[in-house]
Amino acid sequence: MHACAHIRGAHTSFSVLRTSVGILIFHDVEVLDFAGPFEVFSRTRLVPGIESRRSDEAAPFTVFTVARSPEPVVTTGGLRVEPHFAFDNCPAVDVLVVPGGFGTRPLLEDTRVLDWIRTTARLASLTTSVCTGALLLARAGLLRDRQATTHWGALDLLGSIDPSIEVERVGRVVDDRVITSAGVSAGLDMAFHVVAKVCGEAVAGETARYIDYPWVRGCAVGRP
Repeated sequence: MHACAHIRGAHTSFSVLRTSVGILIFHDVEVLDFAGPFEVFSRTRLVPGIESRRSDEAAPFTVFTVARSPEPVVTTGGLRVEPHFAFDNCPAVDVLVVPGGFGTRPLLEDTRVLDWIRTTARLASLTTSVCTGALLLARAGLLRDRQATTHWGALDLLGSIDPSIEVERVGRVVDDRVITSAGVSAGLDMAFHVVAKVCGEAVAGETARYIDYPWVRGCAVGRP
């Protein structure tokens, strides 16, 4: 994963070594679980202001979705989404995002998806989840002996999948080397936490201001 520098001045010319963010999607994925982090990472810029968002020149992240196959995914609510990549042709992932939704339940027994998550997480610099995406990380063995959280309605299930997990029932973002977040909208806070880790709090704060989101600095708990 590549560290970022905050470069001031809208007319500065420079090259950026980008960090790749791969977001898993699947049938019955919760829309905001994947779309929220996609928005945060894709709108982050190293040069502040509105004009820098008119191009990708100052973008520190390359963001894409990944699914089992290239076929469109139907989310909760019926939105059809065509993934950028399938498992078979997915480029290297620096930051893995595993969202949640009712579609996570059948995936708890899906060997191919769990194997892909394990392999991708092993090679990634950061592994993250939103909402019940944490259940898949737990099933894949990635939360063993770690603090973690998920949607409030699945906290007990998370603990039952792997009793070694220290389930956090209050915090919205938990960073214990693997980063998990609470339900749905908490994925925005998780994404800003990652932006702050990779690019610094100034970049994260400016991005939050750009998308008009009341991000709270230092909101994560855990053992980063």
